[in-house]
Amino acid sequence: MMLTRASQVSAAHGARPLAAVPRTSRVRVVRVAATLTNLGEDGKILVAGASGGCGKRVVDVLSSRGVPVRALVRDVSKASSGSGLLAGVGATTEVVRGDVFQYASLPPAMDGCAAVVCCTGASDPRDPLGPFNVDFQGTLNLIAAAKLAGVKHFVLVTSIGADELINPLNLFWGVLFWKKRAEEELQRSGLTYTIVRPGGLKSKLGNGESAGNIVMAAPGTYGFPPRKSGSILRTQVAEVCVAALTEPAAANKVVEIIAEKDAPAKPMADLFSAVNWY
Repeated sequence: MMLTRASQVSAAHGARPLAAVPRTSRVRVVRVAATLTNLGEDGKILVAGASGGCGKRVVDVLSSRGVPVRALVRDVSKASSGSGLLAGVGATTEVVRGDVFQYASLPPAMDGCAAVVCCTGASDPRDPLGPFNVDFQGTLNLIAAAKLAGVKHFVLVTSIGADELINPLNLFWGVLFWKKRAEEELQRSGLTYTIVRPGGLKSKLGNGESAGNIVMAAPGTYGFPPRKSGSILRTQVAEVCVAALTEPAAANKVVEIIAEKDAPAKPMADLFSAVNWY
């Protein structure tokens, strides 16, 4: 059997080998959707990339609702120190060590978890293997551990433009290419999933700037011109990720999100229901 390019790269760098993947623009796997019935009662929520911008905000949203959270970070002492992003997290949050590129560290961290929210992403532009190692191989390792743990829902945060090969962001070592490949592996994994593709991420608003309301659309709506682009607050991305865990209309969907000041405010159920692409 001929291996895909991803399999060849994976083997070359000592990562877990991948099965051959058919090259299709859409991946459709028929499955029975399983969403959480009540956050906190089904089990803990594992947040990968919990010390990052979006991951930290997912932890905050869950913690504020009293939901048991397991925050996965590479350096527990650094993340939990007085200046760390996870310092002072709620009593329902457990900070644990794990590295998505070290598969052996993941099953213990995921034990007893009902769902996964993956907010990891390569951050060092000097590392040519960063997007492959983190956005692709790291996500595959999380998927494998999630299947082993029997999680009910896997939420993956990627980016608008993930399906665009001709996009300036791919100059960053093919980051969108590897995000898209990770999406495809999650879609064919058999897990119930929601893939969230946010626009440009913002941590805070400028002077006089309005946050706007969340706009949700099918994949391929936003990206590099001539597609429309847009931005969104990381806190809004976190709200979408948390809502996806219990919203039946979010199961097995890929959604793109931005925020627009003139958009009407809509319930999450309505936003997810309006997107019919699977």
